[in-house]
Amino acid sequence: MTEKTHENRIAVVTGAAQGIGREVAIRLAARGAKVALADLKKPVETASLIGDTAIAIEADVSSESGWQHLAQVVERDLGEVDIVVNNAGIYPKIEIDELDLDAWRRTFAVNLDAHYFSAKQFIPGMRRKKWGRFVNFSSNSIGIAITGLSHYMAAKMGVIGFVRGLANDVAADGITVNAILPALTNTPGTSGVPDEFKKSVWQQQAIKRFAEPADIAGPVLFLTSDDAAFVTGEALVVDGGQYKIS
Repeated sequence: MTEKTHENRIAVVTGAAQGIGREVAIRLAARGAKVALADLKKPVETASLIGDTAIAIEADVSSESGWQHLAQVVERDLGEVDIVVNNAGIYPKIEIDELDLDAWRRTFAVNLDAHYFSAKQFIPGMRRKKWGRFVNFSSNSIGIAITGLSHYMAAKMGVIGFVRGLANDVAADGITVNAILPALTNTPGTSGVPDEFKKSVWQQQAIKRFAEPADIAGPVLFLTSDDAAFVTGEALVVDGGQYKIS
């Protein structure tokens, strides 16, 4: 029997249509949370897997208006938000010679600006409750050598800086803010990655297999629970031992 560690909590999960976001949402619901599922297209399939404790919302997390719409729907249909999991992200592989300003700004808008917008929308309510959890997705790519991702790495390093700064600002109100740095994970978004590259990644890991969404969801459940009340401003690497901190 699954322990109801998140009972009566209301969570927002972005990028919930598939992959890590879907797994996180399903597990939060299994632990008792009501979950708002957000994606560019309404994630109705994920909602159907969860049942009547989930709502599916179409939202562009790269825009302030997208977050305003998301917050209005969640607060109307579920209530005031306790947990935000900023999982949505894009990772276009573009060498610096081909990287234009639009691609740079789009990468930052989805991977970093969205985290700022979520904080602005939901921190006031969390402050009223004196409880809140943010888990913002960065990437272990910031610590390894991969070409064509300078824009992505810059945004994901920005996530860590924002997490550490925001954690200081809201700690007195019972709100924690942490980052997850996952490995290359077995999701629809990575289905096109060549097998030889996947194998080269696994060889750098202590645990020599593909990360599965469930491997990433477990740490998210911990960071969004009461058990993690004294954990904030942290960047948790979840990559099977690939990224070695020097």
